[in-house]
Amino acid sequence: MKVPFFDLTPQFSLIEEEIKSAMNEVFKTQQFIMGPQIEGLEKAIAGYCRTRYAVGVASGSDALILSLMSAGIGPGDEVMLPPFTFFATAGSVSRLGAIPVFIDIDQETYNIDPSRIAEKITPKTKAIIPVHLYGQCADMDPILQIAKDKRLYVIEDAAQALGAEYRLRPDSNGRRAGQIGDLGCFSFYPTKNLGAFGDAGMVVTDNPNLAEKVRLLRVHGSQPKYFHKTIGMNSRLDTIQAAILLVKFKYLEKWTEERQKKANRYQALFHDILSKVEGVKLPVIQYENRHIFHQYVIRVPKRDDLRKFLTEQGVGTDIYYPLPLHLQECFSFLKHRQGDFPVSEKAADETLALPIFPELTEEQQVRVVDRIRAFYGKL
Repeated sequence: MKVPFFDLTPQFSLIEEEIKSAMNEVFKTQQFIMGPQIEGLEKAIAGYCRTRYAVGVASGSDALILSLMSAGIGPGDEVMLPPFTFFATAGSVSRLGAIPVFIDIDQETYNIDPSRIAEKITPKTKAIIPVHLYGQCADMDPILQIAKDKRLYVIEDAAQALGAEYRLRPDSNGRRAGQIGDLGCFSFYPTKNLGAFGDAGMVVTDNPNLAEKVRLLRVHGSQPKYFHKTIGMNSRLDTIQAAILLVKFKYLEKWTEERQKKANRYQALFHDILSKVEGVKLPVIQYENRHIFHQYVIRVPKRDDLRKFLTEQGVGTDIYYPLPLHLQECFSFLKHRQGDFPVSEKAADETLALPIFPELTEEQQVRVVDRIRAFYGKL
């Protein structure tokens, strides 16, 4: 039996007619740019994230850049972020002439370690970008306290965490990813829990001034049209993507619950392996969080050998991420070396993402775990 790492086909087959109908509405109106579906999606996402404002943009990467621009981040400013994340987190900082200042991660959650932030703050520090990696919120309260004390912006990279919550309480909901800091950034890349049929993104905030700046910046800084107040960029969310996302949004909670069920099943299936193979570690949910499992990432010895074996056995996997940002060639100007961020480097060597998507079957999950068991049984 082959088990794909990710498969959108079954999801599309269930909502194909709804998607086609939504797309046809756009075709009929011919409002491909800034059609009414944009505002509809913005309202839906703002409500879901419990924020006052949401602004649709062209991608998750642009959401980060526009958020930084709205916060006034520019040449020479320092922005703190983890090195164990997708390139766009640091790339957006560098594109503006600002300097990424890397902070090592917590070894259990893979998110930025708040205890390491204060020692890196300088007079040039202007913002912190905590990344909610794999679908779990970073430990935000200490980050917010540091930001308050030092007057720093907090820009959440929530690209993988739409619907994640921080610090749930028995008598109340937690705070949603995106609503915790000054601005929250989301990606609707096709593989995300809520994915478009191409690139798309969103910025959320409770701050009316920041929301207005993002709206202005996404249309080349023009208001009204052809009269430019500032130098912005072309980063509008396409109407057709908004229409598709509005259809899929209705199913987001159901799909999230299915992902959580798959994660719980993995936890149970892995039980016997944990007692027999030293070094295998499963995802850890901390701080009373709601983890939405964009990825199910395990930590294993002999990771590369295991991945090769699983590929031969027809089981798809991936690595997020094989090389931390501080060791990437494009950031060599920062003069970092191997060993500077040991927790991130170890995670890059040992983590492996397993198949997880709403339509993944129990039989497929049993196969995944059985093949991992077989690999370690041979050693």
